[in-house]
Amino acid sequence: MLALLAQAKPTITIDPVNDGNVKITDIGLLFTSVLNLALLISAVLVFAYLVIGGIEWIMSGGDKSKTESARNKITASLVGLAIVASSYALMQVVAYFFGIDVFHLGDQIKRPF
Repeated sequence: MLALLAQAKPTITIDPVNDGNVKITDIGLLFTSVLNLALLISAVLVFAYLVIGGIEWIMSGGDKSKTESARNKITASLVGLAIVASSYALMQVVAYFFGIDVFHLGDQIKRPF
């Protein structure tokens, strides 16, 4: 009798990376990755909050309190967008004047060994 696909023995093996001994050896690369991830997540959340505020404005139906609440959400999301954009711009200014590119910090720091 033939075995079904779900009952078949696996023929592919996946070896763990570095035998499971994963170590953080490059702090600059870790910092850069966390910074890029934080900027990406904050930009996505700002956009989502802006969309939610827009939908609430459309769905308010002329009610003043709902319209005001939606307007406050849109204002808060635009302020958040300005904060994210200005933090990115500030990091670019630091990179230009001081030569420290925080978005590629792992590439610039050389290990002594």
